[in-house]
Amino acid sequence: MTRPAKTQVYWSLIEHGDWYMHIAATVDGLCFVGSRNHPLEEMTAWIEARLPGSAVVRDDEMLHPYAAELIQYLQGARERFTVPFDLRGTPFQLAVWEALGAVPYGATRSYSDIANAIRKPAAVRAVGSAIGANPLLITVPCHRVVGKNGTLTGYRGGLEMKKKLLELETSGASTEGTGT
Repeated sequence: MTRPAKTQVYWSLIEHGDWYMHIAATVDGLCFVGSRNHPLEEMTAWIEARLPGSAVVRDDEMLHPYAAELIQYLQGARERFTVPFDLRGTPFQLAVWEALGAVPYGATRSYSDIANAIRKPAAVRAVGSAIGANPLLITVPCHRVVGKNGTLTGYRGGLEMKKKLLELETSGASTEGTGT
């Protein structure tokens, strides 16, 4: 019996103004975008849980295309991402994440809207759990999901990060120098 080859995960740190985020990718695409100003351990814990036994290597050059698009977004100069993603989840999670990708830049949707978009209107709580498990902050725009009454709700990166991303998308202003 042959053992499956271990996945190689490459990572880098991107910085923009007073923001820094760890990102990771496999040869297939971006697989993780960290929370704003969180330690490296956030990323390594995710890799250990989702891609156990993977070799983790810093490679700023390989991750440059991903970092460049994220920085362009944070500068207000990019609305869509063109880099490949390596999303790993259940079929339900993948459906939710695909629905998130369909939410237009600058718009928001409720959890119910996402549940309806995937044709599972009774699965609002499960949609919330899938959104919470989204490994690709910003690029799979879970920050665009708000409570039914428009209130900001939970976000892996924290509500302050969510608020800044939504402000960026509605005002077109850069996140640089937005404070902590």
